[in-house]
Amino acid sequence: MITSTVSGAGISAVLAHFAEQVGAGPDRQIVVVVDGAGWHSAGDVVIPPGIHLVFQPAYSPQVQPSERLWPLIRESIANRDFVDLDEHREVTARRCRELSDQPEVVRARTLMHWWPPDHRPRASRAAPQRAAS
Repeated sequence: MITSTVSGAGISAVLAHFAEQVGAGPDRQIVVVVDGAGWHSAGDVVIPPGIHLVFQPAYSPQVQPSERLWPLIRESIANRDFVDLDEHREVTARRCRELSDQPEVVRARTLMHWWPPDHRPRASRAAPQRAAS
């Protein structure tokens, strides 16, 4: 989601949308790692059922790989004059879609040296299938 402001109400809307998209609830618990931005912990933040916020230690961008994507997004909007916020949103959204089609670019920026080579959750690591004899 691209929003025009940051606030407790805004992050609440983002969390509600995310919870709906991933099916969070009593039977599906999702942990979301967030940084110390004030709107992440504002008194009016509503955390949907099934969503659990885990706050990063202060000054620890190395544990939030997405921080390394900002330069790739900013390059599409830097030094530009936009007609209005809608145009800015469209350009930003287009760049995000372009990046989602370039997993190797995203991976090169976000795959930390300390991550295990196979970083999928254990439940999704399927055992190799053996050919039937």
